[in-house]
Amino acid sequence: MKRNATAVWNGTGKEGTGKLSTQSGVLKDSQYSFKTRFEDGIGTNPEELIAAAHASCFAMKLSFNISAEGITPEEITTKAAVNLNPEKGEIDTIHLDVKVKATGLSKEKFDALVADAKENCPVSKVLKAAEITIDSELLS
Repeated sequence: MKRNATAVWNGTGKEGTGKLSTQSGVLKDSQYSFKTRFEDGIGTNPEELIAAAHASCFAMKLSFNISAEGITPEEITTKAAVNLNPEKGEIDTIHLDVKVKATGLSKEKFDALVADAKENCPVSKVLKAAEITIDSELLS
């Protein structure tokens, strides 16, 4: 199963602007720029998109884990905070804050299921290390 997104950037890193679109059409020419990444501009940025991907993937994996125990979670709310360290030019921390409404889980079992979801949701795995392949073409 493959999903895709397209980013188009015009101009320099600081003064330029970009547009993002996703295969599903949920994002269509969504604006991003230096200001939306490093200041307070209107639009999105890569870190916000990583946070959304991680929060949603983690919540689904935790739901699968809880359901495997014969319990249906009533609600799982996950907030992911992705920190970009501009001095290093890298994402240095991701913090997940999860709140779960589910009856019938012991604290010990809940903690184990959360730890498993943290380690095994596909986005957690890719954020650790992924094979990145690339095709490139210089257009003139």
